[in-house]
Amino acid sequence: MECVIYQETSGAARHVDCSQADAACRVVLKNVADLGEGEFAWVHLSDPAEHELVALADELGLHPLAVEDAVQAHERPKRERYGDVLAVALKTLWYVEETSQVETGEMMVFLGPRFVLTVRHGPSDPAVEAARRLTVDPATVSCGPASVLHAILDVTVDTYTKAARGVRDDLTELERCVFSPERGDVTDQVYFLKREVLEFRDAIQPLVPVLEEFTGPRAPWPEDLLPYFRDVADHLHRADTEVRSLDDLLGSVLDAHLARVGTWQNDDMRKISAWAAILAIPTMVAGVYGMNFEHMPELGWSFGYPLALGVMAAAAGMLYRAFRRNGWL
Repeated sequence: MECVIYQETSGAARHVDCSQADAACRVVLKNVADLGEGEFAWVHLSDPAEHELVALADELGLHPLAVEDAVQAHERPKRERYGDVLAVALKTLWYVEETSQVETGEMMVFLGPRFVLTVRHGPSDPAVEAARRLTVDPATVSCGPASVLHAILDVTVDTYTKAARGVRDDLTELERCVFSPERGDVTDQVYFLKREVLEFRDAIQPLVPVLEEFTGPRAPWPEDLLPYFRDVADHLHRADTEVRSLDDLLGSVLDAHLARVGTWQNDDMRKISAWAAILAIPTMVAGVYGMNFEHMPELGWSFGYPLALGVMAAAAGMLYRAFRRNGWL
């Protein structure tokens, strides 16, 4: 558990000592209750136990349904209003370059009149970078608790953009493999990457209408903060467009790969058919003279056997030359 007290006018941040696990909740609640004029608290929890979150929720006036969402951590991006507390759920993303995977987590943000409670699930924690940005630009703190929500959304959307670039690089490499002159089956890789993109879309698309509401005329914060949220919404729209195009391109790459596989199979069948045709004439001649009838032409002629072999070789050679000229072999 971490807690920071911000002064809106100066942007100063004061960290609360939460090192004692058994007393951390009590210390945080005492500091929240003793907030001075123009101060607000940011309380951050990482993969908290249910009893820890419930203890804070009772004192901060959080709705039980919102607490349940924060504990279970299986929510789609959304926003809910519970009295004077705004609850925002969003997905965190990070791209693992070694495995070409898009891993997901979850962040729940509770925005009250004088406090912000964030609950993080998963290895990725946008709160760290968000706190750094608030320290670098303390003027944004003057907007109150909403400035923390903006910083978290800004960091999260930036990771979306970075992850989209990683997926784009993987897709470019797949395109090289598909259109390479060498044969290789990349169906599994294309399907795997398509599943990653679908998981990506599930994180981004539900968040788009949430940010649109945050930038509209009925947004629940001062007008001075609206340009900041519009900037985040613009970045989110670009990331959403990029992911949609990646999904479409992956479908096209898969279709192109399957078409090439079909072409390879047709080439193989054509080669097999050509060799079968070349062998058909010697087989026919040998079959005729292998019937062993007593009265057959040229059976008593000393040059009959070499002539039969010559006819077989000449016919096979003519077919081979014709097939090679037509590109069948």
